[in-house]
Amino acid sequence: MTRTQTGPDVEAELPDDVSTPRGAATESAALAVDTAWLGEYLLGRWADDRRESRRLASRSEFHFVGDLSLEEHRARVLGQLHRLVEEKAVHRAFPTRFGGSDDHGGNIAAFEELVLADPSLQIKSGVQWGLFAAAILHLGTTEHHERFLPDAMSLAVPGAFAMTETGHGSDVASIGTTATYDPAAEEWVIHTPFRAAWKDYLGNAALHGRAAVVFAQLITGGVNYGVHAFYVPIRDESGAFVSGVGGEDDGLKGGLNGIDNGRLHFDHVRVPRTNLLNRYGDVAADGSYTSPIESPGRRFFTMLGTLVQGRVSLDGASTIAAKLALHIAIRYGTQRRQFTGGTRDEEVLLDYQRHQRRLLPRLAQTYAMSFAHEEFLDLFDQVFSGTNDTPSSREDLETIAAALKPLSTWGALDILQEAREACGGAGFLAENRLTQLRADLDIYATFEGDNNVLLQLVAKRLLSDYARKFRGADFGAMAQYVAGQVGEAAVNRSGLRQLGQSIADFGSTARSVGFVRDEASQRQLLTDRVHTAVAEIAGKLRPASKLAPVDAAALVNRHQNDLIQTARAHAELLQWEAFTRALARVPEGDTKQVLTWLRDLFGLGLIEKDAAWYLVHGRLSGQRAAAITAYIDDRLLPRVREHALELVAAFGFTPELVRAPIASGAEAERQDEARAYYEHLRASGEAPTDEKKARAARS
Repeated sequence: MTRTQTGPDVEAELPDDVSTPRGAATESAALAVDTAWLGEYLLGRWADDRRESRRLASRSEFHFVGDLSLEEHRARVLGQLHRLVEEKAVHRAFPTRFGGSDDHGGNIAAFEELVLADPSLQIKSGVQWGLFAAAILHLGTTEHHERFLPDAMSLAVPGAFAMTETGHGSDVASIGTTATYDPAAEEWVIHTPFRAAWKDYLGNAALHGRAAVVFAQLITGGVNYGVHAFYVPIRDESGAFVSGVGGEDDGLKGGLNGIDNGRLHFDHVRVPRTNLLNRYGDVAADGSYTSPIESPGRRFFTMLGTLVQGRVSLDGASTIAAKLALHIAIRYGTQRRQFTGGTRDEEVLLDYQRHQRRLLPRLAQTYAMSFAHEEFLDLFDQVFSGTNDTPSSREDLETIAAALKPLSTWGALDILQEAREACGGAGFLAENRLTQLRADLDIYATFEGDNNVLLQLVAKRLLSDYARKFRGADFGAMAQYVAGQVGEAAVNRSGLRQLGQSIADFGSTARSVGFVRDEASQRQLLTDRVHTAVAEIAGKLRPASKLAPVDAAALVNRHQNDLIQTARAHAELLQWEAFTRALARVPEGDTKQVLTWLRDLFGLGLIEKDAAWYLVHGRLSGQRAAAITAYIDDRLLPRVREHALELVAAFGFTPELVRAPIASGAEAERQDEARAYYEHLRASGEAPTDEKKARAARS
């Protein structure tokens, strides 16, 4: 027997093989999670805004209806947007002088919850107020606000956000649409020079949009000043395209078919000089260009940075969708029975270890996503409210957005798919929502920037910070650092680290896991994973500064996958740290203990997932890596399973928000009916004899 201590989770006399899942479950069952308190905690700073939005999402008039035609679904969602205006539900972020409340964080929090009603409703409202109207607000000046905002806010002018082109998605700087200034007429000439420059995949473009914020290369006096935004009318009051504007309907999509996505192109369309949204760049009547930001690159990224709220909201909405999927799958998994397991009664699905492995680590991941998002949203509000609006805070916000949005959107898709499969055929029925949510959220992975491209932005920031750390360092400091790296590398390559771990563990699984399962060890391993990878990549890319541009690009391309994997590890570390900070604020008691197990399940799951990296780099011995898996399977999963229903109940979803029959309790009623039937049959003596028993009796 071995005694091991791990912070708040103290184990006395753990058996060496740590193989006591029943004991772990019994220990955990004695605890009770305060779901009411936890539910409030999860709602976060903008709890009231979330509750108000959930109240609207509970109303049937806002719900997705599955048997509508494409045209009917589009018309229904447009009508729902008008209802949101009537309910004053979409103007929180706008200035008070226009009827808003200057509440940026509350606006995003409320907006995210609309995914519970219909993702098409959420995204179409995001197009109108989070992109089209927000671009006018953040890229325009007072004159634009007075001219254009009232109609955009009231939905008198439905609008499109015309940035993406058929030939350029994430690479906005290279778009082909041009806006050339004509000083004689004091007008901009908006033009699409080739087919790949058509604006594409635009919400409101196919049918409902009457104006668009068009992103184009600003050209004046023969000089291209880069991408800027212009307010361009596209349809008249009858719904017909204005002269010079054309377009197509994108048609049926894989999801989100309540949104009329379409394409736009422009044939020398003229708009007034003052239709340039000129907060960051202006052109005078004579054609001279001025900007408060001298650097073209910084000006471009500043303009795009003002629209970061799209990534913030996708992160939050994906987290809510993941919560809903797990609410459905875990409730169903605690009711549905399958196979006898050697007993008279069939086993509940969630009592099977594999079912726990499928759902409970994803539950831990979703809690991490939730806590990380609340911190992310708070930083967003600080920047956009002006309480902490500095170049540094904006850079941090954009980097965190580029880190978390990929993880949450990919995570939601994975969780929705696993939840669907975990519910078997019932999960495939449209009435249980998982398939439709999976289809609708598919595009979230490429909305507001392809996830892989975003992670490259994160990697670039990590490398920049790494380079900045040693910029100006004297020779002694660099020599000391290099010596340390060499020494560390020698230990890792030689296998001395693994050997040392094996000797210290003395063959004990309990002792092996005891060295890695506490909070400090998790932090060290997860942090070292990022820091070491960044240092390795920086070393490999160091020659790029001395190479020709083509060769430098080729060198970076050879390490692109490593860059993305490192950025992903960094984003996972951000989530783990947010979970850990949230855990520190939980009062001592049962709820904190259960959340500690859940955080450990998330953290150790990340280490287990990257076990190959830790083994190759000598951070873990094979025995400790195996011990982590054993600890997850034999301790953490049984403990968390005892509280799975409480943990999803804390999400606070009412039946009106869930709307999935398999999560309603109907399955439990069916199972109870079946068990009662067989029990009565056995008691009556009329039950048929099992074939094997009959043969045994005859012999």
